[in-house]
Amino acid sequence: MAQKRCLIIDKMHPSIIGMLEQVGFEVHYRPEINRQEVIDTLSQYTGIIVRSKLNIDGPVLEAGAQLRFIGRAGAGVDLIDLEIATRKGIQILNAPEGNRDAVGEHCIGMLLSLLHKINLADQQIRKGIWDREGNRGIELKGKNVAIIGYGHMGRAFAQRLSGFGCQVMAYDKYEIAYADAFAREASMQEIFEQADVVSFHIPLSDDTRNLVDSAYLKRFKKPLYMINTARGEILSLSSLVESIKSEKIIGVALDVLENEKINNLNPEQQISFDFLTQSPVTIMTPHVAGWTEESYIKINQTLLEKIQRLDIS
Repeated sequence: MAQKRCLIIDKMHPSIIGMLEQVGFEVHYRPEINRQEVIDTLSQYTGIIVRSKLNIDGPVLEAGAQLRFIGRAGAGVDLIDLEIATRKGIQILNAPEGNRDAVGEHCIGMLLSLLHKINLADQQIRKGIWDREGNRGIELKGKNVAIIGYGHMGRAFAQRLSGFGCQVMAYDKYEIAYADAFAREASMQEIFEQADVVSFHIPLSDDTRNLVDSAYLKRFKKPLYMINTARGEILSLSSLVESIKSEKIIGVALDVLENEKINNLNPEQQISFDFLTQSPVTIMTPHVAGWTEESYIKINQTLLEKIQRLDIS
C-alpha cells in the first residue's frame, strides 16, 4: 500500500501531527508554504489541511493528482472550489463541531455586552466618565431572538440562550423539521415582524453574499440588535451604517467584516469602518468567535474522526 501523506499549510495546534501519524499518515507541517509551492508539491499528497491561507481553486486542485481529501480546519468552505473538487472525487471535510461551542459562547457574550452596554461603560470609566443613566441596560428576558441558519453554530447559540427566558426562533432555508427544545421553526416573515435580536449563522455562497442589505434590514418591524459571527461578506457595511443612522439597528456585534484586511480598505469601506469604530452601539472582534484554546484542539479531533471514516488505501 502506498504511503498516505498529508500536507498541512496553515498553523494548527501541534496535536494534529501526532494524531495523523497514529493512523498511518506521513505528515508534512508547512505553515510557511506559499501558493506556488503548494501547486508544485501537491501531487505527492493524499490529503491537505487548510485554514484560510489560500483559495483551493482549479490550479491547486488540478495539481493534486492523488488528492483524496481536503480538511478545512473550521466551518466555512467558501475558499474551496467545491464543483471541481466534487468532479475529481475529492472529499471535503470541515469541522464545525470543533468550534460550535466557542461560537455559541461568544455570541452570548457579545449580545449581553450590547444589551447591558458593558463595553461602552468600560470605555467611559477608563476616561473618567461615571454615567449610570446613560448606561441603563436592556434585559434579554422576554425578547424574541431570531437565528438565521440553524446548523452547528446556530444550534449552539440557541442552546445557550435557553436559560435567559427569551423566545428563540430559527430559520434555515436548507433544512426541514429542524425545531428542537431550544428553538422553534419560523418563517422569515415571522422573523421580520417579531424579532428583537437577529444572529446570522449562514455560510458564504452566491445566495448569501450581500444578502443583508438596506432592503433586507428595512423589512424588520422593530428596532433591532444584530450579531454576525458567520461571514462578513453576507452583510453590506454601508447598509449597516445607514440602518444605524436611521435607528433601525440599535446595536450590532460583528466578529467578521466584509473586508478583514482593515489596513487595506477601499474608500467606501473605510468610511463605513470609521463610522463603526466611533459608534457607541457597535462591538467588534477580529474573527475570533470560534477561536478558543479548546476549539484549537477540538477542530483537530473532529478532522481526524472524519479522515478515519474515509476509505483511503
